[in-house]
Amino acid sequence: MENNNPNSTDFFLLGLFPPSRIGLFFLILIVFIFLMALFGNLCMIILIFLDTHLHTPMYFLLSQLSLMDLSYISTIVPEMASNYLSGNKSISFIGCGVQSFFFLTLAGGEGLILASMAYDRYVAICFPLHYAIRMSKRVCVLMITGSWIMGSINSCAHTAYALNIPYCQSRAINHFFCDVPAMLTLACMDTWIYEYTVFVSTTLLIVFPFIGIACSYGRVLLAICRMQSTEGRKKAYSTCSTHLTVVTFYYAPFAYTYLRPRSLRTPTEDKTLAVFYTILTPMLNPIIYSMRNKEVMGALRRLIQRISSEKM
Repeated sequence: MENNNPNSTDFFLLGLFPPSRIGLFFLILIVFIFLMALFGNLCMIILIFLDTHLHTPMYFLLSQLSLMDLSYISTIVPEMASNYLSGNKSISFIGCGVQSFFFLTLAGGEGLILASMAYDRYVAICFPLHYAIRMSKRVCVLMITGSWIMGSINSCAHTAYALNIPYCQSRAINHFFCDVPAMLTLACMDTWIYEYTVFVSTTLLIVFPFIGIACSYGRVLLAICRMQSTEGRKKAYSTCSTHLTVVTFYYAPFAYTYLRPRSLRTPTEDKTLAVFYTILTPMLNPIIYSMRNKEVMGALRRLIQRISSEKM
């Protein structure tokens, strides 16, 4: 229920589903997806930490992707499920700001981590003799730290703006989480300047990294075609196609949503697309990277064998 008290600062999240049996069914499905994402990403992080064969830049970056996905989906789904089941759709002004900050930090950081992973594969396949230098431990740490810092700076700017503008009496956000563009539809002022900054930050954190990924994989495909080893070609193609699948699932709906002007967007369309990059992608990433990766599957078998031998 929307708050009619004009002195209240709470927001109200209208949610993704209506309060019906079908809505409850979809909520249960999303909670199941959330549990799968939780389990899959935790397993990936633990596996990479425990298996020394996976202590390489590629898997170090992958562990950060899993950490971001884990945090990403945990920022949104528990709050959404709680609001639906309790019937209380309110979220405090500060709580909305905190959720928005973490969402934007993780969204921007994940886009940059995916670009770093593409660069790692580009160097490994196109410049294998220079890999140890170009992807040293120091470079890897700088990539990860830079992704978190740049995501946080971008998030601080957007969240601070959203928390310091005047809002009209209606506080009902037509979304299932505190998405800043959805919040700004309630603002009592013209926000065209902010919409321009959204376009700029989306271009910097999503479009440019995507262009970099596309260019690097173009070079990678050429290098794969020149490979003499059939086994090497298969391994390189498998790794690259896996990463391209993840990139497409994440970048495409995100860019389509935030690069369009508000006049061309509808709340229903925004919420549907948001499901892809906030809920489905964090669940699919560990599945894609484990099921199509022989090294990860080998590490999992070694871990299971180690646990079985210790029990015996």
